Amino acid sequence: MKAAELARAVAARKLPSLLFLYGEEAFLLNESLKEVIDAAVAPEDRDFNLDIFSANDNTVEEILDAAHAYPVFAPRRCIVVKETQRFTADEYEQLLKYVKKPLDSTCLVLCADKIDKRKKFFTNFKKHGELVEFKRFYPDRIPAFVKERVTKVQKRFTEDALELFCRRVGTNLSEVVAELDKLVSYSGADEPLIEVDHVIAVVSDTRVDSIFDLTDAAGSGNLGEALLLTERLQHEGEHPLKILTMLVRHFRQLWKVNSLLKHNASQGEICKRVGINPYFASKTINQARMFDEAVFVDIYALFVQTDMDLKSSAGQPPAVMQVCITRLVSLSNSPREVGSRG
Repeated sequence: MKAAELARAVAARKLPSLLFLYGEEAFLLNESLKEVIDAAVAPEDRDFNLDIFSANDNTVEEILDAAHAYPVFAPRRCIVVKETQRFTADEYEQLLKYVKKPLDSTCLVLCADKIDKRKKFFTNFKKHGELVEFKRFYPDRIPAFVKERVTKVQKRFTEDALELFCRRVGTNLSEVVAELDKLVSYSGADEPLIEVDHVIAVVSDTRVDSIFDLTDAAGSGNLGEALLLTERLQHEGEHPLKILTMLVRHFRQLWKVNSLLKHNASQGEICKRVGINPYFASKTINQARMFDEAVFVDIYALFVQTDMDLKSSAGQPPAVMQVCITRLVSLSNSPREVGSRG
């Protein structure tokens, strides 16, 4: 069962007796778990019909006793067991006896951050219940997730505001939703449109902005701006190795895009294969067109040398970064343009 299918089952109040929720995206898993509980047991019936256990704190015997109990003045019970990845093979074997003969009046929900579906317990669980995975979001899925959330409260973003918001919040969905809630409140109940000014006022992260500005300045060959931003980032406490990592990431993307452009790849294909957020794609593609592939070889040699110099006790990080940026921009200023494609 996929997460969307579980959502439909929840909405229809047609829950299976056995559910296993797992995956790296804890926010979506916990949000879905709350919806399952709401669908399984009414708030006024939970004192006697809802038990929440943890593999850390409870024994399998306690869990099975609760699962075998019948509901009290309600149509069903709900038993939740968290962190089940901590169960031993023997404990899973004990649970398996219940999984093969579950009680119809109990909704047993097991939760874990990861599972091995090849193991006996999970192959049997799949026969009698439903496994639902919650995968971590890649950056390209964040804009659609954000738009869907604000649509539910009758709001929408301008394109520029959405791009800025996604750039600042990253991919941690808990943080994304927290910042989105603040933004929705700030924009006001009577204002349906969320604009750039709203995002700037609420979701402030000058370091993230400066990192992106730096990679853009370096990629565009603007030495003065790149040196100024590098100095500012270090002054604000950003470690030189982190700055270098961001530069490496940016130019790795440029190199991949450059190669795809030579093969007439479309913008959509480039976004998918390189992992670029569609909202940031045009700028990256335009920069990549300005390079010959041979330049990237020299740039990567520069990054390797800079990494070695930063990790050397003899190197002074600010001076090392200044040399790196100067040489990087020099290389960026002398590429041969790749023809406009796809």
